[in-house]
Amino acid sequence: MTTDDTAAGPRIKAAGERAIAAQSIGNAYSGDLTVLPAEALHAPDKVTAAPGTSNLPPPTLCLGRDEELTWLRRVLTGGGDGAITQSGAVHGLGGIGKSTLALRYAHRHRSDYTLIWWINAASPDEIETSLTELTKALVSDWAASAERGAQVSWARQWLAWHQGWLLIYDNVEDPSDLAPYIGALHQGHHLATSRRTTGWPDSSTTLPLGNLGTDDATTLLCQLVFKDTEPTPQQKVNALALVADLGCLPLAVRQAGAYLAQNRGVSLDAYRRRLGTKLSRTAHGIDAERTVTRVWNVTLQTLESEHPLAVEVLHTAAWLAPDDIPHTLLTPADADPDDIAEAIGTLAAYSMVTDTGTTLTVHRLVQTVLRAPRNIDDTQSTRHLRGRNSAERAVLRSLTPPSGQDAPAEDQWDALTPHLVTLAATRPPEHHNTSLSNAYETAAERLHQQGHTARAIPLLEAVLAQCEQALGNTHPGTLNSRNNVASAYQAAGNLDRAIPLLEVTLAQSKQALGDTHPSTLASRNNLATAYQDAGDLDRAIPLLEVTLAQSKQALGDTHPDTLNSRNNLATAYQDAGDLDRAIPLHVATLAQREQGLGDTHPDTLVSRNNLANAYRAAGDLDRAIPLHVATLAQREQILGDTHPDTLNSRNNLANAYQAAGDLDRAIPLLEVTLAQFQQVLGETHPNTLTSHSSLASAYQAAGDLDRAIPLHVATLAQREQVLGATHPDTLTSRNNLARIRKGVQAIQQRDTATPTTASGRQPPLEAAKRPV
Repeated sequence: MTTDDTAAGPRIKAAGERAIAAQSIGNAYSGDLTVLPAEALHAPDKVTAAPGTSNLPPPTLCLGRDEELTWLRRVLTGGGDGAITQSGAVHGLGGIGKSTLALRYAHRHRSDYTLIWWINAASPDEIETSLTELTKALVSDWAASAERGAQVSWARQWLAWHQGWLLIYDNVEDPSDLAPYIGALHQGHHLATSRRTTGWPDSSTTLPLGNLGTDDATTLLCQLVFKDTEPTPQQKVNALALVADLGCLPLAVRQAGAYLAQNRGVSLDAYRRRLGTKLSRTAHGIDAERTVTRVWNVTLQTLESEHPLAVEVLHTAAWLAPDDIPHTLLTPADADPDDIAEAIGTLAAYSMVTDTGTTLTVHRLVQTVLRAPRNIDDTQSTRHLRGRNSAERAVLRSLTPPSGQDAPAEDQWDALTPHLVTLAATRPPEHHNTSLSNAYETAAERLHQQGHTARAIPLLEAVLAQCEQALGNTHPGTLNSRNNVASAYQAAGNLDRAIPLLEVTLAQSKQALGDTHPSTLASRNNLATAYQDAGDLDRAIPLLEVTLAQSKQALGDTHPDTLNSRNNLATAYQDAGDLDRAIPLHVATLAQREQGLGDTHPDTLVSRNNLANAYRAAGDLDRAIPLHVATLAQREQILGDTHPDTLNSRNNLANAYQAAGDLDRAIPLLEVTLAQFQQVLGETHPNTLTSHSSLASAYQAAGDLDRAIPLHVATLAQREQVLGATHPDTLTSRNNLARIRKGVQAIQQRDTATPTTASGRQPPLEAAKRPV
C-alpha cells in the first residue's frame, strides 16, 4: 500500500495547481526521537525538570468526587509492567466539572510526579502551543531562538526520555488528536477531559461524569457564599432548594455562589426568585444551557449597571477561541490596560472567566450562551452583536504590524490563528467583514503551506461566502474560492462534499471562462483527482488525459501546470495497474521537473516519490528503495519531519522494506508513521487508514496475528464508513481480512502445537492500489 502524490487544486489565492501529498497538519513529532541539533546542554535527554515543575492553574473548590478521584488514581497507576501506563479520560456534558476534577487530582498528587503539564487540547494546534510552553519552561534560552516545530519536537523528545510526568489534556474535541501522544509516550501518565464519549484509544479507560450529588452541591454553594461562616438551618434549606433548581450542575452552582458572595445583601431565596421560571432539575443537553442562561442573566443584569466594561470584555471574549485569550487582545488602543485588567478581575470574581493575570479562559458552555442568547430584549441583542464586532476589531488590530514592519511576525499569526478559525466558524449568516476575510485568506494560505489544509475549512468557507456576496456566484475569484473549499474537503478525506462542489465549479468555470482557460483546466484536474481518490478511475483517467492534452496546447509542454497534469495521469495509470504507461510518464515528468524546478523543489520530490512507488509496484526494489530513502531525506530537510509529504515518504519506504522482507525495519517505521498520520490527518482520513492497513499487513507478515487481525477489522470498518462499501480500498481491506481469517482457520485445523509465528505466516496481503 503506497501513497502517491497528486496535484489537487489551485493554490489558495491563485489559479494554478499545486502538487500535494496527503494534506493536513504538521509539526508535531520527530519520528525517531533523535536529539535535535543543539548543544549538549540543551539535549532533551540531558535536561532535568526542577522538582514540582508545572503550569497548573491554582486549585479550586471541589467537593465530593472522592470515588472519581480514587478511580483516576487506580487507572493511571495500574497500567501494567514498568513505565507503560494507561491513560484516563473524563467525559460529560458542559459545565459538569471535568476540568475541576482533573485539576483536583493533579494538585492532590503533585508530589507523585516529576512534572505536571496542563495542555489546552481543543485542537492539535493548541496542543502544540502548550508543548512549546513546556519547552520554554525547561530550556528558555534555546527556545527563544527556535522555531515552533523544533520546540514541539524538543518537548516530545524530553517526554520520551524522562519518567514520572503527568500530562492533562483539557477539553479534548477529537480523541484522535491525542493518538501520537498517548500512543507514543509511555514514560508517564496521560489524563484527558472531554465532552466526547466515543472514539477513545483502546488504552484509555473512560469515566462518565455526572452532576454533583445534592448534598455535595449544597455544601459547595454554602462554602462559596458563606466562606468560613456556618449557615443557619434556614439558609441550608434555601441552599438545598436553589441547587435543586440548578440541577446540581457545578458550573451553575459556582456562578450562583460567586454572585451571592459578591452581593451579600441578596439572600439565597431572593436570588432563587430572580431566576424566574423553575429551572430543569436534570441539566442535560439543552437544559444545561437553559440553566446557565438564567443564572447568567441575573449576573449580567448586575454587571450591566455596576461594571459595564466587564460586560463588554465578556461579550468580546465570547467570540474568540475559549482558551488563552491574551489580555492585550481584549485591550483596545484607546483603553487603559488597568481598566481592562480590573474588568477581567471582576469577571473572575463572578466566576465568569478564569484569569491567569495575562490570559483568560471562558467556559465553552458560557460562550455558547453568549453567542446565541435566548429570550433577550433589543438592548441585549445589540450588546451581543457589538461583542462580535469588538472581537473582529481586536483580532484585526493585533494583526496590524508595528511601525517599521511590513507584516505581523510569524508567531503573531500562530497565536491568532485559533481566534480567526473560531470567528470564521461562528460567523452569523450574511455577516461579512472584508478586512477580516482577507485575514482569513492569509491564515488559510499559511495553513496550506504548512500542510494543514484540512484545518483551514472554516476560514475558506467564510472567504467563499464573502466572495459570493461581493463578487457574484460565477466571478473568477468566487470560482477560485469555491475550488479551494472543495480542495480542502478533499484534503480532509470528505469526498462526499468535495466532488459535487468540484463538479459545480468546473461547469461554472467552463461557462464563465471557457474550456481551456487555466482556471478551467485546474478545475478539471481537481475533479479528476477527486474521482481518483474515490477509486472511480473510469471517470478519472479520461478526464486527466483530456486535461493533459489541453494543458500542453494552451500552456506548453513544460509549464508547471502541464507537469502536474502529467504527474496525475501517471499516478492514475499506476492505480489502474498500467505500469507500462505509468513508469515512462513518471520518468519524463521527473526529468522535466529536475531541469525546470531544481533537484529539491517540492514538486520534484513529488515526482521522485511517485517514480519510486511505481518501481516498487513493478517489483524493482533495487531502484525503489534507494529512491525512497533519498526522497525521505530530502523531504525531512526541506519540508520538516511531519509534513504530510514527509509522512507519505516514510510510509512508502516502510512498505518497500516490507516488500523486501525486511520487517525489522518496516514495522517500527510503520508504527511511528501511523501515529504521525493520526495526528496530522486525523483518525479516519483515507491516508491514515492506508497507514493502518500497511501496519496490519506488516504484523500479519511477521506472524503477529493478535495485532494484525484487530487492526484489519478496524481498518475495514472505518473504510466502509468513510469510503463506502464498494471503494477499491474497502474491497482490499475486506479481501485482506478474509485471507488472514482463512489462514487462521487452516492453522486451527492442524493437529500440531507449533507456534503460529512459524506456520501461521501468510504471504503479503494485496496492496491497496490507492493509499487511502
